[in-house]
This record gives sequence, structure tokens and C-alpha cells, in this order.
Amino acid sequence: MPKLRRRQVLASTLASTGAAAAVSTTSSDAVAESWAARPPKGFRRMSIPGKVVRVHKKGVMQPGGVYPTQAAATEMLTKALAELTGKATIGEAFKQFVHRDDVVAIKPNGIAGRKSLKMAANKEVILEVVKGVMAAGVPAERITIYEQYRDFLFATRCITDKQTLALAPEFPAGVKTEVHLNKKATMPPIVVGASATKYVTPFTDATVVINVTQVKDHNICGYTGAMKNITHGSNTNPHDYHKHNASPQIAHLFAQEVVKSRMALHIADAFQVIYDEGPIDKNPRRRVLHESIYASTDPVAMDVIGWKAVDALRADNGLPSLKDAGREPTYLKVASELGLGIYDEDLIDFRDVKLG
Repeated sequence: MPKLRRRQVLASTLASTGAAAAVSTTSSDAVAESWAARPPKGFRRMSIPGKVVRVHKKGVMQPGGVYPTQAAATEMLTKALAELTGKATIGEAFKQFVHRDDVVAIKPNGIAGRKSLKMAANKEVILEVVKGVMAAGVPAERITIYEQYRDFLFATRCITDKQTLALAPEFPAGVKTEVHLNKKATMPPIVVGASATKYVTPFTDATVVINVTQVKDHNICGYTGAMKNITHGSNTNPHDYHKHNASPQIAHLFAQEVVKSRMALHIADAFQVIYDEGPIDKNPRRRVLHESIYASTDPVAMDVIGWKAVDALRADNGLPSLKDAGREPTYLKVASELGLGIYDEDLIDFRDVKLG
């Protein structure tokens, strides 16, 4: 897929949504470039545009049907990464994305379960990601799990106390947790669209970011998965970027060098899926078991596959498609046009693996 220059990316307009034209400045370009991450010398991260792996296994939930077993999370993530990378062990798989000299940030998604504690990226999956990163040679002290708010991180069950952000005892000593509250940022502002923004410190302090997102309906954007978990979960003013179904804002935010230079791997914890009335888990009748993990280096392709999974569930439950409901995630096509990934389903290499 041809790559557009940053100035072309930032000059693309919001005309298709009726919003004001996207604005960029030379100083914003310079700031974004200067805050781009550089991989360790001689290391190149694996990138496989268009390839998405889903691993599905039935009967893997703990009693109560809300959380996966640790054994299932381990088996399914290992298999997903093996199918994605061709490497048999989780450590060898993660070596394709992280180097022992990296500073690693892990961005889970806990917004859905902030009240119910029943729908979030699960501790069991995040723990396996941490173990995989460490097996690739990164010390625990160079790994941070971060979220926007305490409630979001608490919903993942990675922490046991919202005030101290105390890590759950299953995690290796030295791993850090952080909550940025849309405030912690050390970089100067850059202009994206019609607004100035900053990306938060736990994101910019990292040389590489692992995205642990979910598959769910969003009452504004239609579908949100890999891309929005990073864009709106890692800047200081996400609410400025929700108009017009957040399209093309999500694409423009992700297209910044400060963002795309850090992104290595997207994992979707899809043991449960919200197919309507998301992103908050407020109606358990709209949340169903999916018992799956998805993995990709391509956020656009991964979100296209997730969107289609949500649409299929909506059809199964007598609901209109997201397009017919007026919430088509058109930002994904824009993102593809900006060179961020593959949008055309015919060009996506989707591997659907069933275990057991």
C-alpha cells in the first residue's frame, strides 16, 4: 500500500463529514516528527499488512461466564501469535515486535466495565502479554500498563486498589501501572484536525506500545477496537474528537508519527462482545460470549474484521447494520487511504482458527 507523506496526511480535510478542514502547521509537523519513536539500532519490528488472526475455543470461561481461565488465555494468545508470526513460543513471537532495549507500554481497554466490572480487557490476557514481553528479554521494570482512569484500569482486574494502583499479585514484580487522567503529557501540543492535542506521557515515554483492546459497538463511532483504544485513550482531549462519528478524526489522530511509530501489535480480547448500546456495559442483554482472541499488526484490517463480527451479531439479534443505523465506522476507510492499513475485505488475509 503506498505511503502518504505526513504533510499530505495532516492536510487531508474533514469535508466529507461536513466538519472544518483539517489544519496543520509546520511547527506541529516538526514536533510530531521529533517525538516519533526510534526502534533499537538494527532492530526492525514485524509488520504484516492485512493479516488478521482469530483464535476461538468454546467452554473457556471461569464459573459465572465473565472471565476466561488463565489456561485458555495462555493457549489462545500463544496460538494467535504463532499463526501471526510463524513462531511456536510466545517469547519468540514477541521478539518480532519488541527488543530487550525497548521501553514497553501496554494499553488495555477497560471503559466498558468501569461500572459492571464484567466487560474489559482481561487480566488473564494482559498477564500473558507481560510474560511474552519479558520472555523476549525486556525487564519487568521497563514495562508499564496504563489507562485513562482508575475505574478503567480497575475493570481489567490488573490492579487491586484504585488509589494506589497496586498491581495484582499474579504479575511479576517491577511491572508498573499508570493512569494519565487525560492530563499527564510532556510533549508540546500538535494540531490535529481543528484542535490542538498532546499524547500522554505513559505513551510517549515508551519506545513501543502493545494494544490490548476489545470488540464492541460504540454509540457515537459505530465500532471501536484497535484504533480508538489508542487515539482516544492516549491523548489529553479525546472529547474534542467525537463529532461526526469521530470520522475522520480517529484516522487523523492515529496517522501522527508520534503514534504510528510506536505501534507494534494489536490484540483484541474478545471473550465477550458488546454488539449494541456500547461502549459501556450497561445492558447485559447486548453482551454475548465470543470466546476469541484476535491478533494483527494492522489496526485497520483488525477493526474491519471486528466491525463485521459486530454487524453479524446485530443481524443475529434483529438489529440493523451499523451503516443502516447511521453509525458506519467510515474512519476506517479514511485510515486506509492514509496508508495505515488494509480496508478492502477481499485483500484481508483473515485466519479463523478453532481450537478444541
